Amino acid sequence: MSDPAGMLLSVRGEARQVVPPDSATMTATVEVTRGSKAEAVRTAAANTDCLTADLAAHGGVPLQAGTERHPLTWSAQSATTYPERTLDKKAGIHELTGRVTAVVDVMISVRAFDLLDPLGAALTGHETVSVRQVSWHVDWDNPGWPEVRAAAIRAAIGKGRDYAAALGGTLRAVEHVADAGLLGGESAQGWFAAGAVARAGHAGGESDPPSLDPVPQELTAIIEARFRADGASLTL
Repeated sequence: MSDPAGMLLSVRGEARQVVPPDSATMTATVEVTRGSKAEAVRTAAANTDCLTADLAAHGGVPLQAGTERHPLTWSAQSATTYPERTLDKKAGIHELTGRVTAVVDVMISVRAFDLLDPLGAALTGHETVSVRQVSWHVDWDNPGWPEVRAAAIRAAIGKGRDYAAALGGTLRAVEHVADAGLLGGESAQGWFAAGAVARAGHAGGESDPPSLDPVPQELTAIIEARFRADGASLTL
């Protein structure tokens, strides 16, 4: 029998769109090993200064409030030391060498992609510097976001119309539109996503450095919608 108030139909709508990335983030590692901790720290700091001076020569500035969308920024993320060990193949154990390794991680953000090639060449010129990871990002206000979200709503409307038609009815009104999970109590985290990452091995490893070619990003939007339908019925 028909519901005079109209039947409620709840659906999900999903859409995807591929867009160029807005920025790239590189993790550059400065790694040196010396005879003492103090010497290793001093050398790592000096090599980090050389790296940031090279970044500044390419127009880079330190990351701080107000420079987030500068064409090239950097920030030192961590500085650590650890005793060097070598493998004793006969004993099958790692033994201390008496030397100390100092490591400084520098995050480099690039928004002007014409800087990627010269920047890659500059990084290669630093013997103690390796690029461990490159990740590509889409800004929260990228024009692709409203487009893919609108497409997800259109997909939900189309699905609702299909369901209503299968029951002999038509959609009358929209009751709710929400991020996925908000209508049903399910976690909404992860339903709006974008990203891709290229990784390389740690400094001194055998892995090739990650590519600096921009990787297109897929934006994904999933929404939930609830519609009221007229004329829908189920004959038992």
